[in-house]
Amino acid sequence: MKTKLHDAIDLEKRLINDHDKDHLNIQSTQHIPQSFLDYNRVAREDSLDQKEGDYMSVASVPVAVHEQWLREGFDMMQEPAREILKRLQAQDLHAFITTKKAV
Repeated sequence: MKTKLHDAIDLEKRLINDHDKDHLNIQSTQHIPQSFLDYNRVAREDSLDQKEGDYMSVASVPVAVHEQWLREGFDMMQEPAREILKRLQAQDLHAFITTKKAV
């Protein structure tokens, strides 16, 4: 049974005024619904049975994680899939991996 992926998962940004330091901070939060994690789990479990074409799904990374990585100097849009998977595994973000295949 396939689960449907949510069309969008909202990213919420808030400006926080730090009066003591006289500047603004941006706080980003993103609620990751269980259905998103379930979809990724099903995709990961079914991945060995899927025949791949020109493209292969390896991960479904939320925007909040991608933006954090950008701040850390890691642009997943420029990195090979194997580096994205290594980073997800190193940060214990296995729930965002959508394949069991070797990359």
